[in-house]
Amino acid sequence: MSQRRDVVLLGSTGSIGTQTIDVVDHAADRFRVVAVAAGGRDIELLADQAARLRVRAVGVGRPDVVDELTKRLDAVWPSDLPAPTVHAGPAATTELAALGCDVVLNAVAGAQGLRATLAALEAGRVVALANKESLVAGGPLVTRLAGPGQLVPVDSEHSAIAQCLRAGSRAEVGRLLLTASGGPFRGRTRDELADVTPEQALAHPTWDMGKLITTNSATLVNKGLELIEAHLLFDVPYDRIGVVVHPQSIIHSMVEFTDGSTIAQASPPDMRLTIGLALGWPDRVPGSAAPIDWSAAQSWTFEPLDAAAFPAVDLARRAGEAGGCAPAVFNAANEELVAAFHDGAIAFLRIVDTVGDVLDEWLRDRHPDVGNPGTVEDVEQAEDWARNRARALATAAVSGQHRSN
Repeated sequence: MSQRRDVVLLGSTGSIGTQTIDVVDHAADRFRVVAVAAGGRDIELLADQAARLRVRAVGVGRPDVVDELTKRLDAVWPSDLPAPTVHAGPAATTELAALGCDVVLNAVAGAQGLRATLAALEAGRVVALANKESLVAGGPLVTRLAGPGQLVPVDSEHSAIAQCLRAGSRAEVGRLLLTASGGPFRGRTRDELADVTPEQALAHPTWDMGKLITTNSATLVNKGLELIEAHLLFDVPYDRIGVVVHPQSIIHSMVEFTDGSTIAQASPPDMRLTIGLALGWPDRVPGSAAPIDWSAAQSWTFEPLDAAAFPAVDLARRAGEAGGCAPAVFNAANEELVAAFHDGAIAFLRIVDTVGDVLDEWLRDRHPDVGNPGTVEDVEQAEDWARNRARALATAAVSGQHRSN
């Protein structure tokens, strides 16, 4: 890479955001962060990041913390530099996504990242996508806008597939195989999941992630979202995308070719490798992460997914095959129900079960009238409907429990 790339970092205070800054620090000759944005839960960190990186712009989703952010920036900003512009409110990430840069890394949590992804694509930026929900929810809105090489995955599974696909032509691809760690409840039966607590659901054995993504990994909703994302990113039919459980999380995904060969991408579970590759795509960034220690004895195992205990992947496949706004409904209902679970309103198993109920209702009563989303407003309307239905069903379940008691 001959020229340093300017990066806009959305979701800078989260796990992916902070690791992205680590990668940029390591490869300062190749990347420069020119803007950062976050929701607003950690204003001190956001201001400190902006000052250390000397960005041109800062975005915060919560307008009620702008005064606090401004004061913190005044306290830490280098006196010899002009202060950055501050963008606040729901449109802050979308505004920053359209700024002049080479790469927008979208690590915003949840479906709220869709408008930012679209804004970056419309502005002609490369989008390093860590916000899988925006692709899942936006579906054809995103894929229609994205030109060749403009949408680059950050997720370890899709990054692995992108790397493996270099081994053959499109016509030679047989199947994509996503690997799953199995989460903290691998090996448990459905009955054994009935009394799972939020604390147990957040105890992921491999990855350090936020509340939503970690819970999604415990239910395997995350793998369902990745299934939909793989279909959209690589244009491979759903019946040629599989999931296999690999507890060690060393092989991040595989591509099976038509001659019987399977190419796997292996590395220790460190997101800095995939972040560096996404920022520099198609070039690698030396030293992004440590390689596997081949001198140490180790075993890698694989096992089938237990769809009875973890039905989320099959449910996501159903939503993806239905198309239209069904994936957005699946994702939005899940986000609402994960929040209800952590609020103590529903049991762990009710998360996916109720997502299934919401999806059933959508496909029965709404899908034939909607088809593929034509605008962001179509997606947001479907998401609002899904959140309201999920909330109503969760409330009804709680009321039923109280009556039975």
